[in-house]
Amino acid sequence: MNKIAPIILFVYNRLLHTMQTVDALKKNELAAESDLIIYSDGPKKCNRDKIDEVRSYLKTINGFKSVRIIHRSRNLGLSESIITGVSEITDEYGKAIIVEDDLVTSPYFLRYLNDALNVYEDDCRVFNVHAYMYPIETTPPETLFFRASGCWGWGVWKRSWSFFEKDGEKLLKQLKQRKLLYKFNLEGNYPYSKMLKNQIKQKGASWDIRWYATLMVHNGLSLWPGKSLVKVIGHDGSGTNCHSTNDFAVDLWQEPIFVKKIDVIEDKKTEAAIASFHASIKPSFVSRLKEIILRFSKIN
Repeated sequence: MNKIAPIILFVYNRLLHTMQTVDALKKNELAAESDLIIYSDGPKKCNRDKIDEVRSYLKTINGFKSVRIIHRSRNLGLSESIITGVSEITDEYGKAIIVEDDLVTSPYFLRYLNDALNVYEDDCRVFNVHAYMYPIETTPPETLFFRASGCWGWGVWKRSWSFFEKDGEKLLKQLKQRKLLYKFNLEGNYPYSKMLKNQIKQKGASWDIRWYATLMVHNGLSLWPGKSLVKVIGHDGSGTNCHSTNDFAVDLWQEPIFVKKIDVIEDKKTEAAIASFHASIKPSFVSRLKEIILRFSKIN
């Protein structure tokens, strides 16, 4: 019998965003069968009041099989919080579904991810499953494989997360040695290698660029849906690690997406559409990236 994966929710100091995220999750058909584990990151210097507001709300959450709240006494930052949290929970359960506090999900989000985690559980070529799809111009199939990992509503197994490499410099060296940088950058359409280099220089603590690089060096793929079961509400300038943009806005898909086993190969047509989408936003992204790097350098 297939087990329901636990949900890991990472929260910080955004009460209204967190409430929307939890409310959407509660409307999922598998919510009542799912264990919810919440990691509440600790305060920095002067923002304890907002964190206390969020933590007070967390005590009221119901509608899940169980709710476990883990309060961090110090501020780990999103990257370290996710790395340690996903490691802890996948060690305990063998797999997990991961959500951050600025994601609104479709009522079929949990069903899709659980089905995908069960269908591909023993296929070592599949490293994770993802529930977001970019606003591309083509119509993808119901599910497809793509090289990038994605971080907006995803699921992972212990077997694949165990490959996660924290050392960005090691990953960059492997990408260069295997001549994978061009492919890593979506055939030159997006500056992912620049993001990895900036992480190495400690100008940002991005976990997801290292996860994507991990997939690349291990020839891993991600399962993606043809329609987006996740909508990002945190691109309003409210987050520590995000900026204000409408580039990634999507219509939330309100119907089930059925997962059946397909060939574990990249969907070249959808891959080209995603690369084209990234190319269309690249100039504005680069300028925003510089602003983020500058902010991080001031903080650190």
